[in-house]
Amino acid sequence: MPSIEEQVIALYARGFSTRDIQDHLQQIYGVDMSPRWCRTSPIASCRGFRSGRIVHCTPSIPSSSSIHYKVREEGRLVSKAAYMVIGIDIEGQKDVLGIWIGQSESSKFWLGVLNDLKARGVQDVLVFSTDNLKGFSEAIAACFPQSDVQKCIVHQIRNSLRYVSYKDFKAVAAALKPIYQAPTEEAALMELDQFERGWGARYPLCVKSWRDNWTELATFYRYPVEMRRIMYTTNIIEGYHRQLRKATKGKSMFPNDEALLKMLYLATMEVTRKWTMRVANWGTILGQLAIYFGDRVTPYLP
Repeated sequence: MPSIEEQVIALYARGFSTRDIQDHLQQIYGVDMSPRWCRTSPIASCRGFRSGRIVHCTPSIPSSSSIHYKVREEGRLVSKAAYMVIGIDIEGQKDVLGIWIGQSESSKFWLGVLNDLKARGVQDVLVFSTDNLKGFSEAIAACFPQSDVQKCIVHQIRNSLRYVSYKDFKAVAAALKPIYQAPTEEAALMELDQFERGWGARYPLCVKSWRDNWTELATFYRYPVEMRRIMYTTNIIEGYHRQLRKATKGKSMFPNDEALLKMLYLATMEVTRKWTMRVANWGTILGQLAIYFGDRVTPYLP
């Protein structure tokens, strides 16, 4: 049977307020615990999560993204982003490698995140999958220069459709589909040329967005179909975000960064507890990774 503290953490992770937790413990167990204890009991675990060594430090395939929250700072509410990195290790198991709070994205910020991961045990990264976070590509080049970078196709579609009139949304989205569904990069570039001929005059910034980001949008064409499904979207981390939003939906603001981190940590522990299955078709993917990356992978194989 879970201990009282474990139950407090589980309830907090599901979005219960400290007052609700206190009432629950009183009614069920006759235990009188102060709201302060309910708030502070998980803090040590959270700090350990942020600083602990990452034991699954073999080559990984991380995804990164962010969620924005309102946090009180110096007497005013500011919008801050919680940045998360999820890694898939050599065994095909996914896990949350860390959570960081920041007000703005920059190469300096992301360099700190990546150096933190290295210091905690991440030895190598094969491919980064990211939703076009500002400054992230530059930080990757400085910290993990051998890594490939794949920008999320779904986010690219959303970003490029910002330049499109609402009445043309469906038509333009349909015209973009042959680009990212093409079997090879050469075929994709031909489809992009075709898209430009059809829509370039009306929406030049939409085309420019694809051209400017093409190098990191087209990375997945070099990989097998099974791996492309992992790389060209950040579906894994988006699903994780949905669970975090569910746990935090009752919180309109957080009193400080530590309170936000604590809530996200507890929700994360609840989510990752259910991550017991490895990535689909991982055996096939791993075999091909061993061919693509050679000595960066094979020393870790059984």
